Amino acid sequence: MSNPYFSRSPVFDGSAGSASSVQQRTPNGYPTMPGYQPGQAGPQATQPYGQAPAYGYQTGRQYSQAPAYGSVSPQQLSDLEAQYGAPAATNVDRGRMTYDDVIVRTFGIFAVILAVGAVSWMLATTEATAGIGLLAMIGGAIGALVLGLVNSAKREPSPALIMAYAVCEGAMLGAFSGVMESFYDGIVMQAVLASVATFGVVLAAYKFAGFRLSSKAQRILLTAMGGYLIFSVINFVLMLTGLVSDPWGLRGATIFGIPLGLVVGVLAVVMAAASLTMDFESIQRGVERGLPTRYAWSGAFGLTVTLVWLYVEFLRILAILRDN
Repeated sequence: MSNPYFSRSPVFDGSAGSASSVQQRTPNGYPTMPGYQPGQAGPQATQPYGQAPAYGYQTGRQYSQAPAYGSVSPQQLSDLEAQYGAPAATNVDRGRMTYDDVIVRTFGIFAVILAVGAVSWMLATTEATAGIGLLAMIGGAIGALVLGLVNSAKREPSPALIMAYAVCEGAMLGAFSGVMESFYDGIVMQAVLASVATFGVVLAAYKFAGFRLSSKAQRILLTAMGGYLIFSVINFVLMLTGLVSDPWGLRGATIFGIPLGLVVGVLAVVMAAASLTMDFESIQRGVERGLPTRYAWSGAFGLTVTLVWLYVEFLRILAILRDN
């Protein structure tokens, strides 16, 4: 899941100061100027008391050596005017994270997922290579889970590990989507449209309606996501080992005639939508606090994980509905 990654990172959860807030201060608490040395009030502090130059001799000579008023060269004036007229430095100029950085990296991760997924799709849907496609789906699912947890545990983002996660995710999603499309024509496009629509609604609610989750709601959501992750891993192992014969594993069980997978899927979609809100808030906090540009990888990774989760849940829900 994506939000534990943000909640574990002090730079996103607000428990650490911003990159520009750590500044040396004087003993009285004032911000220091460049070249400040503790214990020195200025150049004259190094001159022992009683040995100061006589007024009117060296001091006067120093005055006479100073450039006369109006002797500044035209080039110096031009440089000063250019500096005063220059626009204020932006986050890009200062090497700070921006929304564009997150968007570009998110598109880059999805580009890798789509490229690998296209190959995995063809392998899984071609009769001669169906076995390889199945291995790619299983191996990709395991690799995506492991690398997702590794990336979530890291304090500093690793672009290489995040891209490795995208490769594994693409291998799993491509094969899984290809198999679903072969059984249920048009289901992939329906799941994509449902995911995009949910993303747009949540983003609009966050930006224009000010929708946010309280601290208590976030704790409840993270606990529910942890329980769902445990359920998904157990169900995956039962299906992989053949202990459960139903193609959907435990999701194939029915409660009062309603498939368990449908109930769990709807709850998962709600959790994923709420998780998107937490992702948006974490990214906004990172931009406002001026985090270094490298943390844009963190925002892109968290957003990608949530969107992939949302897509997979819609794919399962649509498949279960068609089966029934």
